[in-house]
Amino acid sequence: MNIDQLRDYCLSKKEASEDFPFDEDTLVFKVLGKMFALVPLERWERGEPSINLKCNPEYALELREQYESIYAGFHMNKKHWNTINLNNGELQAKFIFELIDHSYDMVVKGMTKKMREQLNS
Repeated sequence: MNIDQLRDYCLSKKEASEDFPFDEDTLVFKVLGKMFALVPLERWERGEPSINLKCNPEYALELREQYESIYAGFHMNKKHWNTINLNNGELQAKFIFELIDHSYDMVVKGMTKKMREQLNS
């Protein structure tokens, strides 16, 4: 998977946007202003592609036990975020897209009723 495929998929989500709120290196994807994916571009340029995604805490632990490529979120709340290493070929693109969907859904689930209604209108 390349950065363009990842970016296109994240931006295909309803009301998704991209931003650089922290620095010029960390590309952040948001839904209605709430983060669902973070991509450290400098790591991609070094040949170490990864993405940080929000995750249900129990599922996060399960994924970390099952896959070497998934570990506690780097510079994130380790209970709710995973870092996914995309470099070693362990994870197929379809599964990575499913993890992005899960992250997006977790963020939407945590929104206020008014925000969810705005998203569904």
